[in-house]
Amino acid sequence: MFEKLIIFVVILLQVMFIFSGCSPSGLLIRPVPAEIELTETQIDRDEGLFVTDKIAVVDVDGMLVNMRRSAFFSDGENPVSLFLEKLDRAQKDKNVKAMVLRLNSPGGTVSASDAMYNALKDFKQESRKPVIACMLDVSASGAYYIACGCDGIVAQPTTVTGSIGTIMQTFSFEGTMQKLGIKSEAIKSGDLKDMASPMRDLGEEERVILQNIIMRFYERFLEVVIEGRPELKEERLRELADGRVFTASQALSEGLIDKIGYPSDAIKWAKKATGVKSAKVVIYHRPMGYKPNVYSTAGGSFTNFGALINLELPDWLTSNGTQFLYLWQPAAD
Repeated sequence: MFEKLIIFVVILLQVMFIFSGCSPSGLLIRPVPAEIELTETQIDRDEGLFVTDKIAVVDVDGMLVNMRRSAFFSDGENPVSLFLEKLDRAQKDKNVKAMVLRLNSPGGTVSASDAMYNALKDFKQESRKPVIACMLDVSASGAYYIACGCDGIVAQPTTVTGSIGTIMQTFSFEGTMQKLGIKSEAIKSGDLKDMASPMRDLGEEERVILQNIIMRFYERFLEVVIEGRPELKEERLRELADGRVFTASQALSEGLIDKIGYPSDAIKWAKKATGVKSAKVVIYHRPMGYKPNVYSTAGGSFTNFGALINLELPDWLTSNGTQFLYLWQPAAD
């Protein structure tokens, strides 16, 4: 048994060496806690002897899907589940006076984005704690959808945001299958049961039905933006909501965000919104990881074995079946 274990470790090391290319790498083995409940880590603290008030930083990163996001050699997380878990932790802690929602995502599925938005609204209503959104690299489509549920939005000068709209990406193998002499047969209870099947081209009736669904979800998106940004006129919003993305300065001039700044500015705003003078800044994460500052990613994982081989595809390409998306696809993972 021991010999088999040694052989397995050797093979594992060889595989990791191959994937690492020419870059220097090492294998770190360390004990981790058996408990995987969220752990709170203090990443900043104002001066003072008795500082008990807290500002919680909750992050929303990567593709927003209501399923476990797997990664190479890691279990991954369900973004919706993790988000609700963090909100629940912040709501139950009486010392948490406000929250900063740190967004770095191109969006995701319609249902996942809406579920996270609704959870945020419930958090605000039940806890009465102000929430300030802070956008980092990308906060587009579904991520902007969620940001509209906050009391204010701060974006870094280099942030890309917007992409207000809905998309459903499908494809057809029909032409290729004909060239290969392959024919698909679907035994179905109704003509539209295999709607948007990649085995054949999309029919006109199917296109009309799917377009109507897309437009319903699009109208829902506009309603969320109007509710969160009441100073933005609907007529102007419809002109902006053609799927385009904006820089932070463009978004500010159009009223899509409130301020240009950094996470520290969002934290200051959160303190001011709740009347807190001195506070600790905390972040929630699994006990395996160390999180040193406000830019640390508290959820998900990223595994890099070098630049020669990328074994991961974007989540929207590897998902099961066609999905309706609030997503800026060029930024998808």
